[in-house]
This record gives sequence, C-alpha cells and structure tokens, in this order.
Amino acid sequence: MWAGSLFSIQVKMEFCLLWLALIVAVLEASQEEWSTVHLLEEPEFAAPINNLTVPVGREAILSCTVNHLGKYKVAWVRAEDQTVLSLHSKVVTHNSRIAVTHDNLSTWQLRIRQLKETDRGCYMCQINTQVMKIAEGCLDVFVPPDIINNDTSGDVSVSEGDNATLWCKATGHPTPRIVWKREDGQSIILRKSSRELTKEDTYNGTSLHFWRLERRQMGAYLCIASNDVPPAVSKRIALNVNFAPVIKVPNQLLGAPLNTDVQLECYVEAFPNTINYWVKNRGEMLLNGSKYQIQENRSGYKVVMWLVIRSFAEADVGTYNCVSTNSLGKAEGTLRLYKIKVGPNGNPNETLGMIGGFAEPARGHREASGGTSTAPSFVLVIICLLRYFMR
Repeated sequence: MWAGSLFSIQVKMEFCLLWLALIVAVLEASQEEWSTVHLLEEPEFAAPINNLTVPVGREAILSCTVNHLGKYKVAWVRAEDQTVLSLHSKVVTHNSRIAVTHDNLSTWQLRIRQLKETDRGCYMCQINTQVMKIAEGCLDVFVPPDIINNDTSGDVSVSEGDNATLWCKATGHPTPRIVWKREDGQSIILRKSSRELTKEDTYNGTSLHFWRLERRQMGAYLCIASNDVPPAVSKRIALNVNFAPVIKVPNQLLGAPLNTDVQLECYVEAFPNTINYWVKNRGEMLLNGSKYQIQENRSGYKVVMWLVIRSFAEADVGTYNCVSTNSLGKAEGTLRLYKIKVGPNGNPNETLGMIGGFAEPARGHREASGGTSTAPSFVLVIICLLRYFMR
C-alpha cells in the first residue's frame, strides 16, 4: 500500500513540474512577444532637424518628424534657456509670434513669425519617453547692414597739407564689409610716402587715412556697408581741403581790333568758395551791363572767370585784374589789353594776341565782317607791340 501511495505522489509531482515548465515557457514566450511589440512601438525620430538661415523679419519653420509616437507627447524647447515653447499641440509661451502645427501626429512644426535677432539659437524637439529623446536644430537670423551714425565720422574740413581720417562702422549679421568710393567716380588718391601717391578705385576697411592732403583729394566719399543680406547701405562723407585762392591767367597780354568783342579769362582754385570780381586800371569793380558781360563757372574748388568787353574801343585799352578772395586770403591775376590794326582787307582773323611770348589768334569778332582772310605780317605785330610799350 505504501508503495502504491509513493508512486501516486511521484506521478502527481511530475505532472506538476510539467505544468510548471509549460507555464514558464508560455510566460517567457509572452514576455518575449511583449518586448518585441514594445520595442517596435518605441517612438523614434525619422530624420534630423535641418538647420535654418533666415533673414530678419521673415518666418522660420523648424520641422520634427516622429515615428510611432503612440501615447507619447512632443514638446518644443529653446535650448539656450530651456524655455518650453509648446507641449503637443498647445503653445505654452506668451510669445505671440510662435505657433506649432502638426501633420497626422507625425510631423511637428515650430513656426516663428517676424524673426528678430533674439530668436537666433538652437531649438529642441523632445519626446517624453522614460528616457527622454531629443532632436536639435539651430536657427541663424541674418540681419542686413546698418551704419552706426554715432560711430561714423561726419563731414571733415582740414587745411591743405594736414592729415585727416574718415571712419565708418556698421552693424549686421554676418559682420558687414566696409568699402570706400568717391561719389564722383574718380579714383581715391592715397599718399604712401612724401613723394609716392597711389590711385585706387575702392578702398576696403573701416578707416580711410589721408597724409599731407592735397586739394585734388577733396571730394565726397561714400562709405558702403554690405554683408550679402540686402540691402547694402551707404553714407556720404565730405572731405574739404581749405586753402587760399590761387589764380592762373592763360592770356596775360591780349591784343584785339577795335569794334570787336574781347573775352578775358582767369582760372581760380580755392576753398572755401570765393568772391570773384573784375577791376580795370586798379579802379572800381566792373559790373554786368551793356558794356561788360561777367560770367563764371564753378566746379568743385575750381572756378573759371570770364569778362567779355563788347565793342572794344580806345577807352577800353588798359590793365584788367581778376580778383578772388575767401576767408583764407586773396589773389589777383593781371591782363593787359591793347589794340591792334587789322590787315588791308579788314579781316579780324589777321590779328594776334601775345601770350607769354607766343602768338595766338585774338578772341573776338567784328560786328561787321567782310573781305578775304590773309596771314598777318610778323613785322606788323612787332610794330604794334613797340608802339604799345613806348607810350
């Protein structure tokens, strides 16, 4: 009897062990299957977040694509200060320029409108798994250049021979480049040594240095700032070189026939601008009228003065002075006007004016013309000159 009982107990134990092994196998299979399903459903990023470069004032869109999101949530966070911008489909920041959109719970977009420089930085797309998953994309905000007026030179006035510096600074991102040009399109003249001058179409750098300035370096210069983000900006800076008047007279001795209109010329260089006038025989100033026509043409620091004497007569023979004056000084040019006789045919082209010992046709025309043109006699010219100087 005891033997039968022991056998029965042994059978039951083996049966229990068999069931236990079966249960363990089922549990292990179930655990393996659950783990596989769990791993397959774990959220993951489908692609990295692309970095963006966007001009200021535009809209930036950062995209985060997630596969198998399931029950988990997506959040956008500013990396610099860990500020939470959005949680799932809800914007939690008070910045009204920020919005979040999604497409079938797969692609989540962070939109920043009317970009500012302060929006520059990196942004994180986070999934709230047990071990948080993070993808990061960075945003660079380009800013067009802007010249800093408080840190840029204004118009400059110096005396001829002195040194001067023009400087120009600008803000922007990327850092702007500074290029200098002359407003009139001429070359920039720079002195490398006491005798060596160079000419450049443009000059690169924040500062433009001039050493021992000459009057021809005077002009308006453009500081142009650019950084490949339109638009480029510029500022006009005038460089004034001050010097006393200097007068050049091309025709110091001029002869003309009677009853012609005679034109006298003087060339003036000066800055600041000058007051210019004509006098005769060191007397009173000549004025525009029926007898005299006075004109001038100004170009920068250069002035051309003209005096036209109508119907040249005996009384008009004499010395004429062109006078130019400014705050730095005064200059005079002297012209001597004499009469000469015309040839037998009365042609005014037969007259000569003497300039520095060289003969040149006199300026002017007769009110009545006629006859044929013949070459003047050199002896006649000499006689006229002798008669003039022997008075």
